[in-house]
Amino acid sequence: MKILVAYFSHEGMNYVDGKIVPLSVGNTEIIAKEIAGLISGDLFAIRTLEPYPYDYKECVKTAVSELKADARPALANTIDVTPYDAIVLGYPNWCGTMPMPVKTFLCGADLSGKVIVPFCSNEGSGMGVSEKDIAKLCPKAILKKGISIHGKDFDETALKNRLETIFADK
Repeated sequence: MKILVAYFSHEGMNYVDGKIVPLSVGNTEIIAKEIAGLISGDLFAIRTLEPYPYDYKECVKTAVSELKADARPALANTIDVTPYDAIVLGYPNWCGTMPMPVKTFLCGADLSGKVIVPFCSNEGSGMGVSEKDIAKLCPKAILKKGISIHGKDFDETALKNRLETIFADK
């Protein structure tokens, strides 16, 4: 099975353990790289043409505005998903769902018949409604139950076992 680990991550000021702190690498990127190594998946970073603000409050304002407008921010890069059987899709929980660039990615790819395994880094808000949103955007995909990960903290063995179970059930 050929697997793509596609993720959106925000570097800069982020909310971590009750504080706003600078991150040179976003939590979702750290997790995505670990997952790609665990399952021998190809890695693809979903990046926007216009970067998000470094400042946490400004980034939140932008995210809220995009969500209200149901925006699809332009992406700086694309990937042909045709060769892949499965997409492990990573993102932080923004405004109770996935960031809008992830929706842009999903809308731009034919994921019919492909397995989608979402994972969401968050500070306690879980997956939000992102799984429902993915199901609406990709009705012909095979959506597996998502993996909620607090910050960048995860048990590597438990994560590997969960992924192996998901892909064994394809």
